[in-house]
Amino acid sequence: MPAPAKSIPRALTIAGSDSGGGAGIQADLKTFQELGVYGMSALTAITAQNTLGVQGVYPLEPEAVAAQLESVGTDLPPAAVKTGMLFSGRIIGEVAAKAEVFEWRRLVVDPVMIAKGGSALLLEEAVDTLRRRLLPLAEVVTPNLPEAEALTGRTIRSLPDREAAARQLADLGVRCVVIKGGHDEAQEAAVDLVFDGQRFTYLESPRVFTPHTHGTGCTFSAAVAAGLAQNLPLLDAVRLAKAFIQAAIEDSLGFGGGHGPTNHFAYRRRKEGLR
Repeated sequence: MPAPAKSIPRALTIAGSDSGGGAGIQADLKTFQELGVYGMSALTAITAQNTLGVQGVYPLEPEAVAAQLESVGTDLPPAAVKTGMLFSGRIIGEVAAKAEVFEWRRLVVDPVMIAKGGSALLLEEAVDTLRRRLLPLAEVVTPNLPEAEALTGRTIRSLPDREAAARQLADLGVRCVVIKGGHDEAQEAAVDLVFDGQRFTYLESPRVFTPHTHGTGCTFSAAVAAGLAQNLPLLDAVRLAKAFIQAAIEDSLGFGGGHGPTNHFAYRRRKEGLR
């Protein structure tokens, strides 16, 4: 029998729209659904993009973002929240203010800055606002290596560099720092660093050489939020996200002529023996 509706956890994504469906709120909602979580969204921007790149970015007014958050927060309180593309300091300020008002504790921050094709998705002036206003409220932050460098102002070339960057981010108030290693192609495995404020855990997975990795960061952070919404311990939620994105990359859809999307069906199909 289906689970009673009231027992289904809810998660909210605060991010931009990807018209190609591989990243942004589209990737987040697919991930929530595949992991058994009811998804809600607050749009920060509309992008015109496909696998070849971003053709246009159209941010919403900060007041429009705040109104969406108010609507969700007052009637459909989420068990977990994740942020993606926030674009500007003013939008980040509105998100931080609502997170404080509604006491959103399970907040996963994916510090989206640059699209796969190189287009800026976060204004340079907003990086400091993200660091000061939003990270202190976050339970988890999930930067890739370039994003971790931008947030900390340090060069990251080695595993000790990653540990130092993770400590620096944790000092801002983040409970758990996950520095993803997918950009370090010198490593044979994709190695993610997890720091809970006391100890470091390294999670490894086989590296997959494929152009079809559009939306990996969005999908990973959404899977972490889905795990937290279901009351998984932090490290278990990160492990779930790691397994989810690994399956999504390995079972490529092969769409488009550029950086294609990952396969959001893959994790569940594997569990059901349908691979």
